[in-house]
Amino acid sequence: MDISVRLDPEILIGSDTVSRAGTICGELGGRVLVITDQALHKNQNIERLTAILEDSGVEAIVFDEILPQTTAEAAEAAAALAQGARCSAVIGLGGLITQSIARITAITVKSRVSIFDLLDGISPREGFIPYIGIPTTGRDPFFFSRYFIALDPRDRSVGLIKTPLGLCAAAIIDGGLFDSVQGKFAAAAAFDGFCIALEAYCSSRASFFSDALLEQALVLYTRMMDNRLPDVAASAANAGFLTALGCSVSSPGIGTALAFALNGRFPVEKSWYSTVLLPHVLEKLAAARPEKIAKVASLMEEPAAEMPVSESANAVAGAVRRRMETLKLPVRLRDCGLSLDRLAAAAETARNLEFVAHCPWTVSVEDACDLLKRAF
Repeated sequence: MDISVRLDPEILIGSDTVSRAGTICGELGGRVLVITDQALHKNQNIERLTAILEDSGVEAIVFDEILPQTTAEAAEAAAALAQGARCSAVIGLGGLITQSIARITAITVKSRVSIFDLLDGISPREGFIPYIGIPTTGRDPFFFSRYFIALDPRDRSVGLIKTPLGLCAAAIIDGGLFDSVQGKFAAAAAFDGFCIALEAYCSSRASFFSDALLEQALVLYTRMMDNRLPDVAASAANAGFLTALGCSVSSPGIGTALAFALNGRFPVEKSWYSTVLLPHVLEKLAAARPEKIAKVASLMEEPAAEMPVSESANAVAGAVRRRMETLKLPVRLRDCGLSLDRLAAAAETARNLEFVAHCPWTVSVEDACDLLKRAF
């Protein structure tokens, strides 16, 4: 397969790389809008970033109205604030939803395109201002891709928005800013990242380049599941970077799509959905890509790696389930408080996301519903 790689942003990875945000923003103008999660006030990350910017002579205007399950509609208020203040750039400091809102804000602040135009597939090629991404979680598969997920306020479905070329001026991946979650929440985050990386690894778009990135990501996520890494935050940052870069030239699959769709409709953290769906996704991939799933057994350092390919592949789902049981993570969607009758709409939304077409088997709405039923 031909490989096409184009990364627009300057990428900074490492401890305390956020300290360079002032230098980057200073080259873009004297005033920026910082879109962020309210929860980040607790660990002073917002205050730290604004101080860094101000030390470089950059005025920071903070929009901190991002909450769990905030829809794309929040970008309208953020864009109005950025336009009124004549901001020259937008910073997204936070998780998946925050990065989505920050991108939409940067796209719409100077254009006549509305959030609904974007959700309906219209994307301006110009008229945007630069966006700087500073993630606090390593589970955004679209961080370097030409599209990203957004939550539609009209029906709480998720859709893909195309990213104009040149929108992202810089990406700062600082493990010190990452969520300091512990216990089950940290474990679920590792399973979530593993699910994304696994599906991209088995995608029909996969290549030797994406394989090299995603294999290392799978190793890191496995060690995070097994609590075998001394610095979880730094490992999560590295694994997230590798996964996002791998997904930019490959593609996640139906498990990731379903997790996003469920999270949009029901107030449960996306990582819980990914964790529950992962063994069932693995069983499908073991049939569609047995050689690759057998390689995953080796990456996970499972004894099954010594078995014949078909047996080794089928054993990986069992290895994941054992880890879930050890960590006492939910194993059924019903454990997340969902009703089976309400899952059909999420299945249809997930199947219609464009990247699902790159799954290694043809996925219909019925297939997506069946996957949810198995996981229920």
